Amino acid sequence: MSNVSVCFSWQIFTMESCVLIILVAMPGVWGGAWGVTFGDLCALKGTSVVMNCSYDYPSGYSVTNVGWSRPHYAAASGKWRLFFLSRLPTPPVHFEYVGDYNGNCNLKIHDVQRTDEGNYYFSFVTTLDRYTSTTPARLSVKELTAIVRPSTVAEGDDVSLTCVLGCPARTAVVWFRDGQRVLKPVFQARREDAGRYYCAVLGQETVRSASVVLNVQYAPKNVTLSVSPPRGVVQGSSVAFACASDANPPVTPTAYSLYKDGQFVSAGQSHTVLGVQPSHSGLYRCQAWNNVSWRGVDLMNSTEIRLDVQYGPTYISVSLEPQHAVEGSRVNLTCSAVANPAADNYTWWHKRTDSASSSPGPMLWAGSGRVLTLPAVEASHAGLYVCRARNSVGEMSSAEMLLTMSRGKRGSQPHLIIAGVGGFLSVTLVIALLWYRKQRTHAERKPAVFGSGLGVRGSSSPATGDQLDAVYANVGTSQWSPPLATAAQDAASRSQRSARHEHELPTSDEAEVTYSTVTIQPRNPSFPPRTNNSRAPQKCGSKAGESDDSVIYATVAKSS
Repeated sequence: MSNVSVCFSWQIFTMESCVLIILVAMPGVWGGAWGVTFGDLCALKGTSVVMNCSYDYPSGYSVTNVGWSRPHYAAASGKWRLFFLSRLPTPPVHFEYVGDYNGNCNLKIHDVQRTDEGNYYFSFVTTLDRYTSTTPARLSVKELTAIVRPSTVAEGDDVSLTCVLGCPARTAVVWFRDGQRVLKPVFQARREDAGRYYCAVLGQETVRSASVVLNVQYAPKNVTLSVSPPRGVVQGSSVAFACASDANPPVTPTAYSLYKDGQFVSAGQSHTVLGVQPSHSGLYRCQAWNNVSWRGVDLMNSTEIRLDVQYGPTYISVSLEPQHAVEGSRVNLTCSAVANPAADNYTWWHKRTDSASSSPGPMLWAGSGRVLTLPAVEASHAGLYVCRARNSVGEMSSAEMLLTMSRGKRGSQPHLIIAGVGGFLSVTLVIALLWYRKQRTHAERKPAVFGSGLGVRGSSSPATGDQLDAVYANVGTSQWSPPLATAAQDAASRSQRSARHEHELPTSDEAEVTYSTVTIQPRNPSFPPRTNNSRAPQKCGSKAGESDDSVIYATVAKSS
């Protein structure tokens, strides 16, 4: 065999001596040569490989046995010795001879491991002799190496994946992240791309590299602010704020900030307010920072949360309308209160203040509702008023409000207005009745009056139809009574008649008419007869001492 050194030995045994002859095989000698041919092999850990091998021997021989061996250190002798693979502590099918007895000595190794790396020797036995390769076949075991560049990257930066095989043979590989197939070895990092990456041999995915972590840093996201209790915060209680976020690297506790209505409150992941007050109400937000920007923004804010502190009624005040109450007028008392939630119940209490008593009376219920209305104020309404407001949190009473009342001036208040209206209606009714009776009397008495020969005392001239209007006076009869009228009453009567006369001035087309009422009393011998101021003519033919009522007519001359 050309370019291959083959060494072989013959042992010639004789009865007398033993001679060892070493020959160098040359072409044409014996027609064959002893030898084993193989090369070095590189295998990936976990793969199954075949170590190609061939052997040769002189013609005329037949191979009876073959075997592979590896050098192993013998502790007993302290030397390295060759041990057949079948005698090594390996799984039964780890090494498999796939050659034959006719020149093929291939060896298949399953699931190559690091311990399989080293030198291998092949031996065969023929019918005449045996042969072991003088040079070994070397097996190198390599592993897939995954490289992620860069291993720490900011969100949005480029990432490249490289798989190093270690062996010169070209092998197709695939990539995985946390067990999920990665389609592209170059991509822009997102926060969800963070994880453990490894490469594997295509078709033998169990042959894989060690995992490499890709760390994707990103600014805080999903920043949240929680409040405890979430609702129904009552004045005087405690409330706690807590910030949280999703960020890489995580936001440190001191990198959180709490703001109220845009104003800084405190730094830290949590904040507690003891004895909360209405002034703590407002819009709160949390701000987070981890030194990683996103689209040029470093500080990330949470959604705003409104803190609504509830408290009972306070600053209760009572207003009076009008400010100065007058007897008989309408008065409204209005109660105002500051509360959260708004007061939904108002009650009024009244305490009378009697000037005749040294101490005020008890406080009595006066009504309900935000506005207390007194339609017509009277003396019993005067006194102190208190409003009590209530909501779901509590209740509180106002300071006392004093309601005083004054009497109105005559003719200027509703009572006088009503009296004036009543008087006007009465006068109108009297005038209408007088006119009606005038018309009826005129129709009944006119023929008798103008047809008689009665004279009128005190008249300067006889009355005619064109110059005088005959006006009849109503004459009534009543039982006699002593004359009790005083001069003052007469003056008042004259004053009233004068006032009525002024309001009833006739027009240029009407006659001025004055009516006179004459009362005829029965004659009484004990008292002298009372004479009316009216100039009434006596009826002709009447007898003295008659008790019959007499009808006396009066005529009044029309004035120009």
